[in-house]
Amino acid sequence: MIARRAGLIRLAAAAAIVGSVVLSNVDAFAGGASNEGLAKQVQNPVANMISVPFQNNTNLNYGPDRGVQNIMNFQPVVPFNVSPEFNVITRSILPIVANPSLGPRVGAVGGLGDLQFTPFLSPAAPSKWVWGVGPIIQFPTHTAATLGNDNLGLGPSVVLLHLSSDSPWVVGALVNTLWSLSTAPQAPAYTNSTVQPFFNYNFTGGYYLTFSPIVTMAWRAPVNQQLTLPLGGGGGTVFHLGNQPINAQVSGYYNVVRPDYGPNWQIRAQISLLFPK
Repeated sequence: MIARRAGLIRLAAAAAIVGSVVLSNVDAFAGGASNEGLAKQVQNPVANMISVPFQNNTNLNYGPDRGVQNIMNFQPVVPFNVSPEFNVITRSILPIVANPSLGPRVGAVGGLGDLQFTPFLSPAAPSKWVWGVGPIIQFPTHTAATLGNDNLGLGPSVVLLHLSSDSPWVVGALVNTLWSLSTAPQAPAYTNSTVQPFFNYNFTGGYYLTFSPIVTMAWRAPVNQQLTLPLGGGGGTVFHLGNQPINAQVSGYYNVVRPDYGPNWQIRAQISLLFPK
């Protein structure tokens, strides 16, 4: 009962952090940009635009019994104008995880994972080259032991991309590394890196092709169990439901390098509500 109450408190706290940031700023934005322009903006991780993505990741053949893992990420992006020269773009990822059985003593479980939060400092003036830099913080908001780590995490995060109104390409990468701070000594320490390159080709009408694999490295795992390297791609489009612009995309990735019990395929589907200036 105590563990369940603690989990509910963590869930409520995480939802309050993310939800209050989004709701307090959403009224400052309104529609007006073209679908083509919005498609490029949504491909920019530090765009000066509120977006509220719901990204579902279905991982196939995961765990020793080769089951299906599902991770729904609620990952709002909220910008703040802090000066004429710079914006702060906040990016949050709050995962809702459904794990299959991972062994005789580790049954299937679902719940909240660990919240990741990054405030990027980024130039306010438009440019073909866009960058952002800031800390990434991982909060132990998980509601079950197998869905996260009790240690707080902290590290650097950097994004760099090339985006031009006269080119159909949006190309760049987002890189971060998290180190555990040993705030819970009984939990295992971790050092995890993520590299997400993205190569997007945009067509007229808001349609685009995307290659955006999420490459991960668990540095503290055994050498042959550290790297997950996906290859694949997909497509998407920006459209309107009434006055509400929406970005939708679907993609598939095959993990050509993965840990022994890692998934071999990932199907990624995403719907994003957009609130441009």
